Amino acid sequence: MKPIRYIDLIDETYQSKGYPAYDWSENADAPLVRLAKPLSECTVSMLTSGGISHNSREPFNPTAKNDFRLDEIDPHSSGDAFTLSDAYYDTRDGEKDLNVIFPLVRLRELAAEGRIGRVADRLWSGFMGRIYKRSTVIGEAAPRFAEALREDGVDVLVLVPA
Repeated sequence: MKPIRYIDLIDETYQSKGYPAYDWSENADAPLVRLAKPLSECTVSMLTSGGISHNSREPFNPTAKNDFRLDEIDPHSSGDAFTLSDAYYDTRDGEKDLNVIFPLVRLRELAAEGRIGRVADRLWSGFMGRIYKRSTVIGEAAPRFAEALREDGVDVLVLVPA
């Protein structure tokens, strides 16, 4: 079986709809850093791009493009206090069990079991796909997010893409 040429398929799909060829990011290096302490001592946060919004907030626009919104989520929130709003994946399993796309309860269990040090004071939902303005991500949104993680003393960020 030949591998699926994902990038080629995406390019073909979007160009067939009249979009120009996408200028994909190519990173010459993506430095991985070993943890400075055991995971059992680390503060862990989480980011989902699955269109998860707390019921106290306006739902995400399910067909948005270039939506740099980033919601803070209280890690003590009830698992049934969320809405899923994304038109680009099947949300039915996530609507039955939020942990499919935002493993909030699982993260708390890992902390209770001592596998991670603690859950950070803020978890996150945002960067909801279809972001074409990389310069805004690289120059503005990502640095702001990284600063928030530093403020929270986060050692590990779990990324949960949709």
